[in-house]
Amino acid sequence: MKRNIFPLMAITLIICSAFTVKFAQEWKISDNYSIRFNGGDPSGEFKGLMGSLRFDPNDLAGSKFDVSVEVASINTGNGMKNTHAKSAMWFDAEKYPLIKFSSSSITKTTSGFETRGIMEMHGVQKEVVIPFAFEDNTFKGSFEVNRMDYKINVAEPDHGASKFKLEISVPVTK
Repeated sequence: MKRNIFPLMAITLIICSAFTVKFAQEWKISDNYSIRFNGGDPSGEFKGLMGSLRFDPNDLAGSKFDVSVEVASINTGNGMKNTHAKSAMWFDAEKYPLIKFSSSSITKTTSGFETRGIMEMHGVQKEVVIPFAFEDNTFKGSFEVNRMDYKINVAEPDHGASKFKLEISVPVTK
């Protein structure tokens, strides 16, 4: 009986190892992240970043970003502009409390990486590509968003900037 158990254990071990799945590293968002936007006037930052960051540069197929930012966390440095930005005319923070991003793919580029996915803002979903670098356990990216694509204050297209540059720096821990 003992002779039959060892080959059976060996076969079981081989079969199980053949189906071992490698999972990308799950990262925790550190408190000292920054999400800055600049459209000339206004410019400022968002807080309230939360979500799931699964990333391994050697397992991009297993990597995935699902994150959101609280709209009400907007800070332009001016209380009146903050209130205006949260109002129904602009972001409508009460009706659309989160800006969301969910990646569909992450690929290597000559200068780092890029993630493709759906950004949802103000009830509108749009595919975006975000280039980023990952160095010293920090994700850094910069990209442009046009508020008109997300139906934000389309009644006043010339009121403030239409295009905003977003600069993101997200330190992470394991």
